[in-house]
Amino acid sequence: MRKFLTICGILVSVALGAQQPTYSLEQLLDSALVNNISVKSARYDLEAAAQQHREAFTKYFPQVSAVGLWFNANKDLVNLELNPGEIIPPQIGAVLSQILPAEALAALGNPINISALKNGTVAGVMAIQPVFAGGQIVNGNKLAKVGQEVKSLMVEISENDVEKTVAAYYWQIVSLQEKLNTIAAAKALVDDICKDVTVAVNAGVAMRNDLLQVQLRQNELDSQKLKAENGLALLKLLTAQYCGLADENFAVDGAVTDDENIIPMQDHTEALFRTPEFALLGKQVEAAGLMHKMELGKLLPTVGVGAGYNYTNVLDKNQHFGMIYAGIRIPISDWWGGSHALKRKKIEYQKALDTRDYNSAMLRIGMQSAWNDVEESWEQLLIARRSIEQAQENLRLNMDYYEAGISKMSELLEAQLLYQQTLDKKTDAYATYRNKVVAYRIATAQ
Repeated sequence: MRKFLTICGILVSVALGAQQPTYSLEQLLDSALVNNISVKSARYDLEAAAQQHREAFTKYFPQVSAVGLWFNANKDLVNLELNPGEIIPPQIGAVLSQILPAEALAALGNPINISALKNGTVAGVMAIQPVFAGGQIVNGNKLAKVGQEVKSLMVEISENDVEKTVAAYYWQIVSLQEKLNTIAAAKALVDDICKDVTVAVNAGVAMRNDLLQVQLRQNELDSQKLKAENGLALLKLLTAQYCGLADENFAVDGAVTDDENIIPMQDHTEALFRTPEFALLGKQVEAAGLMHKMELGKLLPTVGVGAGYNYTNVLDKNQHFGMIYAGIRIPISDWWGGSHALKRKKIEYQKALDTRDYNSAMLRIGMQSAWNDVEESWEQLLIARRSIEQAQENLRLNMDYYEAGISKMSELLEAQLLYQQTLDKKTDAYATYRNKVVAYRIATAQ
């Protein structure tokens, strides 16, 4: 009975004085949401989508451009040869013969060379304001906003995934810490038994085979401790990397307790509308509808007005002039292929609607499945708790029987092993239940 009290006392003890930081689940999650690469990547995508939205908004304003050109050719760009005698009508020629001297009339019969534009400068500034673009600018801005909202939802989904992963790491660490405590308690019990058996063997009142069985059990516990410590060290390393911790030498403040009840079930139909996954499905439908409208806008007329100011110097003379203009573009042949593109976008819109309805049903099924997991893990935890009570009583009886000399050492060690296994099963069941609760709360957007 004294040994049994010893193991129970060790199982409920808490190690003090460890020089290492201790984190709660919330602290690990906060660190992961800041440092985890998947969340960072999702936030970068959100920032990029915000810039794209701002870029689309600039399409409402006039498009201003400036142009400048200076040229110097190796010869004149305009080089003409004119023969006045060929272009002057006979009637005018008869009149000129009466009033011009003979030398002038003779000169009119010779060709004249005209050249110009060997060098020059051209510059201008113009602004074009779209008046109507078939709704492409308006719908393009709406589509960019939807894209930004989609990236925001992706950030939320990414954060939920990180929360589930951090919770899984956290409760695995808690589980291994509890198992190490269980191994330590079992080791203390077996060491105590070993001392008593050693004394009994030396006194000749017990068989050496009993001592060998106890020593083998000690070796098995040492092996279990080594595996658990290595697993815990690796798990802490993964957790530190995932959460962005500076040092993997840390502890967590979680523990396996018996003072809680199963969480309440949610209304899954109501919870569906709170989930980011359902909102994402709606945004996909909205985006498909806007893309259909933009495709239609490509087939509608576009109207724009503009104004410009220009400067030229191509004939050794400075010229400044301004102008305003308006233009319209009416697509005609675009309707040949555009009508099919429009139908394709309409099909994609209907596909998005069907996908939303199907995946919405799957989300509700996923919620029910997550709740079933919660119920099942809770029942497994209750079974594990009852098993501990039974294994605990079995160990107590076998200790009393062995001390009274009416049971074998193998039976006592088997009872001790069974008790340790039930403690480990309870630890695993508790960690599984906590992870299933996190998954259900995320699935129902709590």
